[in-house]
Amino acid sequence: MEPVRIIGIGADGAEGLPVPVRRWIEQADLLVGGRRHLDYFPEYSGEVLAVQEGLSRAVDRIDQARREGRRVVVLASGDPNFFGIGGYLAKKLGPEQVEIHPHVSSVQLAFARMKEPWQDAFLASVHGRDVEPVVDWVRTHAKVALVTSDGSTPGRIARALQKAGLSEVEVFVAENLGAPDERTGWYTVADAAEQEFAPLNVVVICRRQDGGGTGAEAHKKGASGEAVWPLGIDDEAFFQRKPKRGLITKQEVRVVSLAKLHIRPGAVMWDIGACTGSVGIEAAGLAEGVRVYAIEKNEEDCENLRRNVEKFHRPVHWVHGTAPDGLEAFPDPDAVFLGGTAGRMEELLDVCVRRLRPGGRIVVNAATLENLYQAVEGLRNRGMAVDVTLIQVARSRPIKDLTRFEAFDPVYIVAARRAEEGAGNENG
Repeated sequence: MEPVRIIGIGADGAEGLPVPVRRWIEQADLLVGGRRHLDYFPEYSGEVLAVQEGLSRAVDRIDQARREGRRVVVLASGDPNFFGIGGYLAKKLGPEQVEIHPHVSSVQLAFARMKEPWQDAFLASVHGRDVEPVVDWVRTHAKVALVTSDGSTPGRIARALQKAGLSEVEVFVAENLGAPDERTGWYTVADAAEQEFAPLNVVVICRRQDGGGTGAEAHKKGASGEAVWPLGIDDEAFFQRKPKRGLITKQEVRVVSLAKLHIRPGAVMWDIGACTGSVGIEAAGLAEGVRVYAIEKNEEDCENLRRNVEKFHRPVHWVHGTAPDGLEAFPDPDAVFLGGTAGRMEELLDVCVRRLRPGGRIVVNAATLENLYQAVEGLRNRGMAVDVTLIQVARSRPIKDLTRFEAFDPVYIVAARRAEEGAGNENG
């Protein structure tokens, strides 16, 4: 019994395939693929099946034909394992029942046209998906390559970037790669938002840091100057209001608070009373796919929050408002950080505990005994297990040729989890 051969094909059709591969197609009893792929072989005389008629139906027919001892070939675009049908069929039929013969993928071709390496790119597909996640990907990666679809066009992607304030990035669009009417080019976000592109395209979005130049050369400069922010970003790196020392969760308190939040890949975090956004910004960089939703009541702090989100390119979505008003628009959280309560502790705890996902954590930073008591009792009364850590920090300061220590106000870090999670310490 021959395996099902899954063959990648480019926009140049049959001409781009080796002779042995073309022979497999010609000798197949059942040829499966998209209508565009099947049109590359008008002289094929066997049974054909377009996947547009239903993928599950196609799998059933492929499996039936294979069991009958018939030769089956499946055509796919580029590399069938790159957002293609290859992995799906291997899972459905069993990996031992398939052979995969990849062509050059569309993303490989796009970077070849750009004359850029692509091992450092973030790769994703927006086929059949909303384009909003692209904003987060661009904020957290200097180079993003996207496989698009009819609904997720380069123009729609560019407009989402404009709306998010990411107009400084550059967009490379590669249309009809490998075909006679291939077209490639660099665009500003504004230009891409207004252009019409061919349905078959790949979009590469590059973020530059130096603000100068265009096209591939500008991206090279930006990539080499990409800032790396380790855990515990210096306080002075953030835009902030500065009465005495700056209204910001201090680096040492911030790091311990983040540890208590147990941020995991794909987590949703709320940063309530975000101020500069330092906690949320750090949380967004702790694991892949973290999304942070921040709210701040002070208009001046919102401006600093906006500037910090842009500076650190982290997926932090923020609003101006006083929680719990506005939290209904946020998705349910896996982690909640309460840096400020605006005198509405009880209301906030009601919403946060009710909306918290299973296994989630709530961390409250309290600077006064009254807020400490209210947080601990409020969380316990709502069925949460609570641990409290007192952080007292002093930093060295030069005094002539000597060194002294300057103390910061102590902060109580109240960390809560659902009591039914079981006994054990906070890190268990």
